[in-house]
Amino acid sequence: MEGPLWTERHQPDIADLPQEGVRENLRRAVQEPMNLVVHGPKGAGKTAAVRALARETHENQNDLIELNIADFFNRTKREIREDPRFESFLEGETEFSKQYRSGSKENRYKREWSKRDMVSHILKEMAGYPPSSGEYKTLLLDNAEEIREDFQQALRRVMEQYYEATQFVIATRQPSALIPPIRSRCFPVPVRAPAQAEVVEVLGSITEAEGVDSDEDGLAYVAEAAEGDLRRAVLNTQTTHEQEGAVTMQAAYETLQSVGVDERVGEMLAAAEAGEFTDARSTLDDLLVDEGYSGGEVLEDVLTVARSRYGETKLARLHRLAGGVDMDLHEGTNDRLHVSHLLAEIGELADGRE
Repeated sequence: MEGPLWTERHQPDIADLPQEGVRENLRRAVQEPMNLVVHGPKGAGKTAAVRALARETHENQNDLIELNIADFFNRTKREIREDPRFESFLEGETEFSKQYRSGSKENRYKREWSKRDMVSHILKEMAGYPPSSGEYKTLLLDNAEEIREDFQQALRRVMEQYYEATQFVIATRQPSALIPPIRSRCFPVPVRAPAQAEVVEVLGSITEAEGVDSDEDGLAYVAEAAEGDLRRAVLNTQTTHEQEGAVTMQAAYETLQSVGVDERVGEMLAAAEAGEFTDARSTLDDLLVDEGYSGGEVLEDVLTVARSRYGETKLARLHRLAGGVDMDLHEGTNDRLHVSHLLAEIGELADGRE
């Protein structure tokens, strides 16, 4: 896609959210700050709702910290340690590391911590520092269905310790996967899959703001094809406009019928760029298992789609990364593992767009 993604450029405010119940719950959280569990299906708008809440409550947007659980639990200790968002927390001497070493017979240092120790320390550091403005900051833990119970116990302790400085918001597709002590500390905000009429209304607002020619039949076709996934509907609308110059019934039909694998790869890249690695890997699994593509074929499509998303510098970096992945794939090892590693690297490439 050319230029910024519409999902990023047209993030809604609370008043723009299509579901009245969600608007009411978030307005209550503005008036009375509290921990939240925002739950609902993929693409329903959970992350967008939390960002809308943060814009309403924080003068400085640095007071919204977003962590995708896959950033921890689908990565090795080395990958976590080398992540630029976390490396400063895992270097040098801190009170936490002193306590850790003093209580250990093996006198272990940070490099030898377990993943649970690393995650607990990062959460404490992020939750513990003061907000940039106002009385508290918001820490969003996205895709929380990935958290194992022992890690949830560590999260519970962090929530208990830093409740005055930090509002914890947990976004998940499976609230039942959270342990009772966490659920009891959070107000539930259910987000259902949007109805087709709600999706059409959102798409109409975006196309109007973009000055894009569209008609109701075209928007309805895109909305129906998205099957309740609002993010997918917005991305497909942008794709239709860029390929056909308008969002009419015929244009939408031609685009969505021809996009094929490129559309799926585009969704996978968008998820990786947003740090939503669970969604990105889910799409990868669909391509490798359900559709029967090889890792090499997916890698080739990733590079094809990336040419319309990145500037020369980022594209060159992506090609260098892809070269290493291609060598690994030719060795006949796990296709999913190597392409998944590339998706994690793509998340780091997406800090800005050239």
